[in-house]
Amino acid sequence: MRGLVLAVMLLLAGCAGFPQPSCPAGLQPMTKAELYFGRDIGDRSGVGDADWQHFLDEEVTPRFPDGLTVEDASGLWHGADGAVVREASKIITIVLPDAADAQTKLAAIREAYKKRFHQDSVLILEYPSCGSF
Repeated sequence: MRGLVLAVMLLLAGCAGFPQPSCPAGLQPMTKAELYFGRDIGDRSGVGDADWQHFLDEEVTPRFPDGLTVEDASGLWHGADGAVVREASKIITIVLPDAADAQTKLAAIREAYKKRFHQDSVLILEYPSCGSF
């Protein structure tokens, strides 16, 4: 348990401003963001393919029109009652060449999903990276 607490503390400390990597020639520092969206509403499957596509078209694509990747996933977590919950999920990966205003956009996407589909949370992970378009 202490190891988990330490790992979370290190992860959070890194979010405060992780150093950008020294990139090889031809590549530039970027940030990779991953957002994880559960598709169940309560104990039932609720965010259908059409619902997801509307959300993507209305909330995500306008904020990141340069491109992103969407993947199907299968999520697993422990509910408040301790029961294991499995649900269909989506992962969006966005590469941010300039992350200056990306935080506001990412937060807006997360809040919109939680509100629209009655979700408790949307996980976000960010990584310093090197890349080129």
